[in-house]
Amino acid sequence: MKAFIVYCHPSEDSFTRHVRDAFIKGIVDSGNEYILSDLYKMNFKADMTEKEYLRDANYRDTPDIAEDVLAEHEKINSADAIVFIYPVFWTEAPAKLVGWFDRVWSYGFAYGENRKMKMLKKGLILCSAGNPLERLEEFGLFDSMKKVMLGDRLFNRVEQAEFVVFTSTSRENALREKNWDSYLQTAYEKGKKLFNSK
Repeated sequence: MKAFIVYCHPSEDSFTRHVRDAFIKGIVDSGNEYILSDLYKMNFKADMTEKEYLRDANYRDTPDIAEDVLAEHEKINSADAIVFIYPVFWTEAPAKLVGWFDRVWSYGFAYGENRKMKMLKKGLILCSAGNPLERLEEFGLFDSMKKVMLGDRLFNRVEQAEFVVFTSTSRENALREKNWDSYLQTAYEKGKKLFNSK
């Protein structure tokens, strides 16, 4: 089976990059396949054009979709699962990933009466956050992040969805080093068991 990984981080010198690599190793070790969109390396254009906005805002299922968006559509429909790996910036995914959703979740593909996006077996979010879990929960930020990703973006597009956040990963936090190996083992196991039936 195949996983489509959407990875978004501006630096290769990051904990999130290690999460990506551990997850991919798990996928490969399980005998499955993956395809990767590294949005920064691809220089993916995050800004929606006026033409794209008017197409979606007026619910027009027309074929005039940008080539880079069509390429992402093809990757999605060639996969059995979709996985998002990213750092949390201000309780949200990086702007480039938000823009990916703005453009790739287009009318007629991700939503609409005759959407062309297949129903995927699994949807998985692996994100890293600088804040500790207690702080994210105290201010309702953890629930907000989950609702946006699971309740809006993945919603009825996957059969099973899971949200995993690796907390206290900011560089000055002592827990970053303490949890490093266990977090990466979790990412590896998520990759290795992605297609296990529950």
